[in-house]
Amino acid sequence: MKQFDVPVFYRSPIISTVKDARKTLDPRKKDLSPSVIDFGPVRFKIARHFGFCYGVENAIEIAYRALDENPDKRVFLLSEMIHNPHVNTDLQERGVKFLRTTSGEQLIPFDELNEDDVVIIPAFGTTLEVEQTLADLGVDTETYDTTCPFVEKVWRKSKQIGGDEYSIVVHGKRYHEETRATFSHAKEQGPVVVVRNMEEAEDLAKVIRGDEDAEFFYKHFDDKYSEGFDPETDLERLGVVNQTTMLATETKAIANLLREAVIDRYGVDNVKEHFADTSDTLCYATNENQDATLSLIDDGGDVGIVVGGYNSSNTSHLVELCEEKMPTYFIRSASEFDSPAEIKHFDLHRQDVTTTENWFPTDDTPVDIVLTSGASCPDALLDEVIRKVVAWFPDARSVEEALEPFETAQEEE
Repeated sequence: MKQFDVPVFYRSPIISTVKDARKTLDPRKKDLSPSVIDFGPVRFKIARHFGFCYGVENAIEIAYRALDENPDKRVFLLSEMIHNPHVNTDLQERGVKFLRTTSGEQLIPFDELNEDDVVIIPAFGTTLEVEQTLADLGVDTETYDTTCPFVEKVWRKSKQIGGDEYSIVVHGKRYHEETRATFSHAKEQGPVVVVRNMEEAEDLAKVIRGDEDAEFFYKHFDDKYSEGFDPETDLERLGVVNQTTMLATETKAIANLLREAVIDRYGVDNVKEHFADTSDTLCYATNENQDATLSLIDDGGDVGIVVGGYNSSNTSHLVELCEEKMPTYFIRSASEFDSPAEIKHFDLHRQDVTTTENWFPTDDTPVDIVLTSGASCPDALLDEVIRKVVAWFPDARSVEEALEPFETAQEEE
């Protein structure tokens, strides 16, 4: 796999040692068991796969190259490049200006741009409408386009099935940047409707089966379908693609549900005529991270810590998985806590930052901490979490001692 030029300050001496050892021992990534960094009174169970994915590393390399290659030009990002505040803040401190918020609110009018300006397209991609607006201004949108290759793969599949006269069902959050972009690209190829979860997929299945009518569809999918969408005809043939950061297991479940609805309506012998196979659009990195997290929590732990941007979709899904099995805290960095007495963290259910007291289990040792991060989170942030927690234990092994088994494993291999 391609190696990207990611700034060294995003990397972690601790995490890099662990990842390098696992890569050496398991180059085919078949072993999903967690890595255990044993400090004695506290042990960190680290997911087999986590952190920067291919698409994020590609985006970071391109963004920093844009700065290096254009020291005398104005450099803009269309919106947050990835959903991580540390990466975005660092780019802003280097002079990059954001044109829009993640929700699409304009911060700097497009008409203030000129053809000499550098505009970086974020990893989520952008809509065809925005591309055209920038092109009309003479702005280059290709040289520093960081759109994730797996997002583009979804666009290609949408184009393919749309060209075969299937409607396109997008599993995603309607106003997430990636889904907005996918919706824009897909609607040029065929009718599009967005479903957020299994509940909405159940509603769509009722319409497909003929159990509910067009009025039901327009009520339950208001603002989630392309202009002119006719549920009486546009749900006769369909295929499912996804926002790549959604739970892969949920995308599969939604596709299976809608496929069964098609079978109920048209019969199993006609399923291929009415339902397109789109299983190859799932992002391998999202799938790997989620599978590794499931293996991690199955191994057990006393407390879970998930690190990432609070608006990161893929990170929030990792939190949801961990919450099912143990107390879990979703943090942006180690700055959210100073002691076992109190931690600030993001509550997914309330959608705000809250404070929990006496969050860290101190009654018995060793304490097993399940630790992972989202695809847009630098490994260096996990390093800081580990070092801060270990400092609470005066009798803990040093970092060098705790990492010795990983370094030895590499040498023996």
